[in-house]
Amino acid sequence: MVNIKINGLDCQVEEGTTLLEAARANNIRIPTLCWLKGQNEIGACRMCMVEMVGARSLVASCVYPISKADEGREIKTHTNRVLNSRKTTLELLLSDHEQRCLACDRNRRCELQELCKELGVDSAERFEGAKNVFEIDDSSAHMYRDNNKCINCRRCVAACGDTQGIGVIGANERGFKTEISCAFDMDLAQTACVSCGQCINVCPTGALAEKDDTGKVWDALNDPEKIVVVQTAPAVRASLGEHFGYPVGTSVEGKMAAALKILGFNAVFDTNFGADLTIMEEANELLERVTKGGVLPMITSCSPGWIRFCEAYYPELLPNLSSCKSPQQMNGAITKTYWAEKNNIDPKKIVSVSVMPCVAKKFEIGRFDQNAAGKDIPDLDISISTRELAKMIEKAGIRFKELPDGEFDSPLGIGTGAAVIFGATGGVMEAALRTAAWKLTGESNDSPVEFKEVRGVEGVKFADYNVGGKEVKVAVASGLANARVLLEKMKKGEINVHFIEIMACPGGCVNGGGQVIAPADVRNFTDIRAERAKALYNLDESRPLRKSHESPDIKQVYSEFLGEPGGHKAHELLHTSYRASNLSK
Repeated sequence: MVNIKINGLDCQVEEGTTLLEAARANNIRIPTLCWLKGQNEIGACRMCMVEMVGARSLVASCVYPISKADEGREIKTHTNRVLNSRKTTLELLLSDHEQRCLACDRNRRCELQELCKELGVDSAERFEGAKNVFEIDDSSAHMYRDNNKCINCRRCVAACGDTQGIGVIGANERGFKTEISCAFDMDLAQTACVSCGQCINVCPTGALAEKDDTGKVWDALNDPEKIVVVQTAPAVRASLGEHFGYPVGTSVEGKMAAALKILGFNAVFDTNFGADLTIMEEANELLERVTKGGVLPMITSCSPGWIRFCEAYYPELLPNLSSCKSPQQMNGAITKTYWAEKNNIDPKKIVSVSVMPCVAKKFEIGRFDQNAAGKDIPDLDISISTRELAKMIEKAGIRFKELPDGEFDSPLGIGTGAAVIFGATGGVMEAALRTAAWKLTGESNDSPVEFKEVRGVEGVKFADYNVGGKEVKVAVASGLANARVLLEKMKKGEINVHFIEIMACPGGCVNGGGQVIAPADVRNFTDIRAERAKALYNLDESRPLRKSHESPDIKQVYSEFLGEPGGHKAHELLHTSYRASNLSK
């Protein structure tokens, strides 16, 4: 331990702790723009400069580790010298920054804007002069990049290259001309970007954002000829409330359902129904592969970012993928077939909308082999993010916090506890094991409910279970860099498992690229993955039914329409196929 003084306060900190973290531990906030704990610790932005009494120059607190040599050292975090340095840094950033804040996607939720307000910076007059002008890259289905708002913090580069192991963006040019873009200035759509959106989540400004499809939804809602239905993913309810001031990890399930009805949707469904449907098909597929000598290990197919990654980087593993569509697509398929038939509605008149924690879903709705109701009828028409739903709620003037809890519509609006945990890493695995265990134990009501070994935010997890006398070995990975580690071990024969769950985003869908953005001040010191996941596990525990096969609505759809899990009709409507991609080459 090392004894230091921060702003006159006696502090004892562990050797190796950075000055920034030491200050935070003692309730002193030092502003940052580039620093992300464990991801981007490069000291590039110089916003976190502090004064060490007796030293000639200021130091970047985010990369200064406290050592024994600092015993008794006094640090000042908000002297005039420090504040003037931070103001100058902001003015320099603004001098090459597009300042059309009112038209920006991140207006009022921009870290750069917040710091300017905090430090009284309203212009860059001191440094007027040359200014870069960049073309906007909107080539991808899921997002755009506007480098006119970029501050070169490199957070997105770290998220793409280190966290996800993709690395399709980086710094091009040097000095004043530096820009974050793709190799050889290619459009993002030309690269092996997997559409995960983790770069959007960490961007402190409006340089990166999902494509706004709310206009399409408003148009559909105002078209009297259309029947507009909506479904919401499990993880959305664990993040949406943050936009309206709720603490991280607060479930707003009831208020969300109420808001969707006020917005005017003809039916409000829950993707939890599609998740239960996925488990019925996926658990059946797993058992068939295990008992009939199918390709093992079977790997989950719920995450479109992971599917895109597999098609581009591991095409040899496509036979290992479950053929099940994702819950979003299954819900959409059943909406335009079973629900349309039951309500005597022409599926061509249905506009099916999803609210997802994932911007890769914008890409997924346009994939091939996703049209259960007919060749020209996609399972889903529009996918919007959690953030886009929050915008729609605000635009409609809905006082979200004052809403009474609402309910989803039946039969596609009821989900079990197994379905709601899909949003957390390990959740799909646990949900599938609940139903697989029920089957393996002779459809016993006493089959296990909780498989806690696959829970938690660790990047890679392993577990062995003895269920009904059969050994079931499983593995879970979240974040594509972690997935790569797991898959390489699998290919080398270093691990032997039956079933693998992979989620593209670290921590699973609760940390998806379309979730409410947590600023660095929150993200660096709160594990938002764990807090949001906790909300889903609490919902699971409160559900009267916690296994997918127990759902009366699931039973109804199979008995009235699909037949049996894995049957001909179910396979025709609820399963898909994959194609190797050459994007990584």
